[in-house]
Amino acid sequence: MLLERLGLVEFQVKGPADLVTEADFAAQEAIRRIVLGAFPDHDFLGEECQAGMSKSAARSSPYRWILDPLDGTTNFVHQVPHFSVSLALEREGELLVGAVYNPVTEECFSAVAGQGARLNGRPIHTSRVTGLADALCAVGLPARVQRGCRDMQLFLETMDKCQGLRRTGSNALNMSYVAAGRFDAAWSFSTKIWDIAAGVLLIREAGGVATSPEGLPLDLESGQFLAAANGQLLAELLDLAGTCG
Repeated sequence: MLLERLGLVEFQVKGPADLVTEADFAAQEAIRRIVLGAFPDHDFLGEECQAGMSKSAARSSPYRWILDPLDGTTNFVHQVPHFSVSLALEREGELLVGAVYNPVTEECFSAVAGQGARLNGRPIHTSRVTGLADALCAVGLPARVQRGCRDMQLFLETMDKCQGLRRTGSNALNMSYVAAGRFDAAWSFSTKIWDIAAGVLLIREAGGVATSPEGLPLDLESGQFLAAANGQLLAELLDLAGTCG
């Protein structure tokens, strides 16, 4: 559905440099119908239906599906082939399953709690890199970057300390690539729950770690995270993050 609309849709502006297209809405509605058709008693949280809704809205079920129908909308609008669909299921805060799909490359990253992570059915694992000097890292910056924001401070702090930095435009794919060992670490202080829910489970099931920017247990609702291939690399990243305020 997304590929059929690539290059053919107009965009709307949700906020400064924050875009949405008819493809976002169409993909979300298609997935919502499939999911709730199979699990009609479950809750469903999609990015494009949240205008005016409180994240503390009453829950009707312990199970909730969390969807970003098009993560990387700006890439999609400019026909940059790096975007994804992210879907996760959680039960009262516990992540049970997650999947991130890149329709361009036909790569599906998936994880089931306690059963590991996979790419197109093959097991994947985080990298063995334990120090920033050898790490390829990915950063998720706000749609409109402001001088002095915490994301940018950590970006600058790590720029000369790691092997390389990437800003891809899709946090869901950033986290999937950490799970697959392509990136060694990733972070963002400006994401939402639908950007990271599937990615967090992927990283954990692939042997990696994901925490809040302060090193505390990750709060999915906040959307802010630091993730790394292992605890040793995360510790070094946390030290740097602590200097950024």
